[in-house]
Amino acid sequence: MSLASHALQRLLHLSPPRTRRLTVERDRPVTMRDGTVLLADRWIPSLGGDGLPTALLRSPYGRTGMIATQLARPLAERGYQVVVQSTRGTFGSGGDFDPLRREREDGLDTLDWLLARSWCGEGVVLFGGSYLGFVQWAVADAVPDRVRAILPSLSESAFTLEQLRTDGFSLEAPFGWGVQVAGQERQSSRLGQFLGAGKVRRAMTTLPLTDADSAVLGHPSPYFQNVLAHDADAPFWQPADHRARVSDITVPVSTVGGWYDIFLPGQLRDFQELQKAGRRTARLTVGPWSHISMGASAAATAEALDFALPLARGEQPEEKAAVRLYVMGEERWRDFASWPPPGYEPKRLRLHPGGVLSAEPPVSSAADGYTYDPADPTPAVGGVRMAVGVRAGRVDNRQLEAREDVLTYTTEALEQDAEVIGEVSAEIWFSSSLPYSDVFVRLCDVDEKGRSTNVCDGLVSLTGADTLSRAEVRLWPTAYRFRRGHRIRVQVSSGAFPRYNRNPGSGEPRATATALVPADQLVFHDPDHPSAVVLPVRRGD
Repeated sequence: MSLASHALQRLLHLSPPRTRRLTVERDRPVTMRDGTVLLADRWIPSLGGDGLPTALLRSPYGRTGMIATQLARPLAERGYQVVVQSTRGTFGSGGDFDPLRREREDGLDTLDWLLARSWCGEGVVLFGGSYLGFVQWAVADAVPDRVRAILPSLSESAFTLEQLRTDGFSLEAPFGWGVQVAGQERQSSRLGQFLGAGKVRRAMTTLPLTDADSAVLGHPSPYFQNVLAHDADAPFWQPADHRARVSDITVPVSTVGGWYDIFLPGQLRDFQELQKAGRRTARLTVGPWSHISMGASAAATAEALDFALPLARGEQPEEKAAVRLYVMGEERWRDFASWPPPGYEPKRLRLHPGGVLSAEPPVSSAADGYTYDPADPTPAVGGVRMAVGVRAGRVDNRQLEAREDVLTYTTEALEQDAEVIGEVSAEIWFSSSLPYSDVFVRLCDVDEKGRSTNVCDGLVSLTGADTLSRAEVRLWPTAYRFRRGHRIRVQVSSGAFPRYNRNPGSGEPRATATALVPADQLVFHDPDHPSAVVLPVRRGD
């Protein structure tokens, strides 16, 4: 496996390892409190690993292949022994896979088992991203003292619940993930997933949505069916919601996120809770990444080696700022004391007639209009995506902005740089010909050549949309420097499919809707209805 070792060293920007010779002890049984047996593999240096600090990874994606190798090998080569466990009902572990809802009990039972092994080191670290990060949040408030750090990347304590909001249902991520985990043990290769990506995308147009998973799998996905049956605030998801536990976490935390990751808002909320609780050992790193990102993996691995490994040895890691952010536009890493950073004040840029965006007060003007047709929904282009074969992050938006169902409002060329770091929102005065409609808002940077690049965005679903009202849209947080000579642009539309489910306009439940009704939309920007985007701008800019 020397080839894999060298490749990972380059991909993750790592220093040379202590050893490249590893031994993997397969299929160790771990018994849960109900008698169910889960399986785990132990990665150790071939010359012996007893007593080394232990990194625990709990995963629903298997214990072999590139995912396990990418996570376990770099740590086992550089001072850890690594235990990779398959979660309940996956890849040989007993029981039924009930995503998200059994991870607290199973995680705590696994820690009890691990700490009872004679070979387990005095210091234990929890590591991994996405679902592997969620399982850490699920137990973090109750871990034994020998757990010295948790490292949940691209994840949050209420995993996927943001996507199931009644006022903004995200289709692509829960559908794609539900299909993936339902079929992964039959088709586990990345190539297989890539080849099936087009079929998954086509299936998301299926009506009713209750049949969409069967269009891919030939049978329902239990997770996706639960997504359709239970909104985010339903009691069914309570075992998957660990937000209330975050303030009780005392173990050091280093969390890595991406500006275009689906879990970023919840991840920042969790970090803020740690800050409010006075946890000075909490660290946050956010880069210019989407959910599937080698850059985020590299940053997380660096934190495991530079931050957590010293703690696991009873030593102190190098002192660093609590918050490290990649400021896009400036294209540079910067350190801050907290999130959101101090010194940034809300600034309103208001929509004006003629596609103008300005800090000036609005003037009397007619509303701007467009037609949204769910049979030809406004597409998702770049941005916050989690799908195989789909480009995420920053992309050229000019083709999207040329559509008749997308309105744009743009400032004059900036006379000086404007730095935006923090929470972004919009207030759009809106009405529709139908009671049910969505408002999607995207912030963009337009360069001197006219290329429009997306910065952040968000969507809200409305009921009573046929009555003029103010739609409050929460966009993704960001850190972005708009350069002098560039222009700031705001898009307003009624969808970003399939990232968000298309609003059918009929008012039918999302699971069973079959009718697609076009809607005529109006966006207002007069003195009585001052539509605006609200940016956290650095004081003085």
